[in-house]
Amino acid sequence: MALISRLVGTLLTKGRITLVQPDGSSESYGPGGGKELTVRFADKRVAFDLVRNPRLNVGETYMDGRLIIEDGTILDLLELITGANRWEDGGRGRALMRKGKMKGLRKLLRRNDAKRSRRNVAHHYDLKDELYQLFLDGDRQYSCAYFTDPANSLEQAQAHKKAHIAAKLYLKPGMRVLDIGSGWGGTALYLNRVADVDVLGITLSEEQLKVARRRAEEAGVADRVKFELIDYRHLDGTFDRIVSIGMFEHVGAAHYEEFYAKCRDLLAEDGVMLLHTIGKLGQAGAPDPFTDKWIFPGYHLPSLSQMSMASEKVRLIASDVEMLRLHYAYTLRRWLERATKARGQIVAMYDERFFRMWEFYLAGGIVMFESGAACNYQVQYIRERHAVPITRDYMMEAEERYRKADTAPAKAA
Repeated sequence: MALISRLVGTLLTKGRITLVQPDGSSESYGPGGGKELTVRFADKRVAFDLVRNPRLNVGETYMDGRLIIEDGTILDLLELITGANRWEDGGRGRALMRKGKMKGLRKLLRRNDAKRSRRNVAHHYDLKDELYQLFLDGDRQYSCAYFTDPANSLEQAQAHKKAHIAAKLYLKPGMRVLDIGSGWGGTALYLNRVADVDVLGITLSEEQLKVARRRAEEAGVADRVKFELIDYRHLDGTFDRIVSIGMFEHVGAAHYEEFYAKCRDLLAEDGVMLLHTIGKLGQAGAPDPFTDKWIFPGYHLPSLSQMSMASEKVRLIASDVEMLRLHYAYTLRRWLERATKARGQIVAMYDERFFRMWEFYLAGGIVMFESGAACNYQVQYIRERHAVPITRDYMMEAEERYRKADTAPAKAA
């Protein structure tokens, strides 16, 4: 208990946690003045596992039912710990939370070749279709929404995200657009609907491909909105616009320059590209071990400096950069609320262990964006400096126009 006492005592700068041992004995830690939780260890090894590798084993012991929150949720526990150790405040607690980082750093430059990338994508995106229907919006947007008001619904915020991104693409009717990592097809169908453009969406998920193609057929636009199962590295042709939402996280740091070089080759001379990705405040580091092992194998969250260095080498101009600080936290809270309401259905679909894994993943994401080192970046790239107007006014005008135009959304996924 001495080691766990030191760990918890250092992490808690406010609030209090009472730890209950398997034999029923208990001890409280923390100065108070915040949330108070009771956490029970189901076996003697839980304390050892938490001290040995807290970044991995908080999630695994919770997922396995060995770490039990007696009077709250796993989100309450993560908020208590991470909220007391915000990224912008630094401090000793954050150093302890990064324990085991050196081992993780070896994963930073691992290579995600086409075969590995497809396997990694299948691990997450080829889960049962019904799972995603339970917590995503009807258009099945599985990326950060855009909240013009934190009180907005998930559906409204996802619609605003699509308009926000479309406006940055500076679209004109008849253009050819490439959607890298097209998911279930919602963005491609949206761009065709509001901007009268032709879209090719590419994905590595067979399940997503089936849904996207079906949606294009049902919308009567399969001749203009097409989807292919192909790695971006194997694609040829020229596109007026390129958009990629929530895919860059899976590229891998070792492939950043390769990614940007390929995008430049695919982009027309006067083309525009919009990249939307989760990123890191400050320097990028090792992947979170729980997320890497159980949720998104092979992922890496880039720093803005990593993105800049890689894109600069191939002479892509970062013509517009926006950071979304809290939007993904709002998004994840709505996903977690919906998943929690559907707990019985998810358990029936998989089991209790899977639900706790998913719950920890979503809760961990919330605190990562509220108090940790995560944010979202939207970066617009151009090859030629005259490709877009010299002020951002065109974005605001187009965004408002797209919101008004999208009064008849496509059929839900």
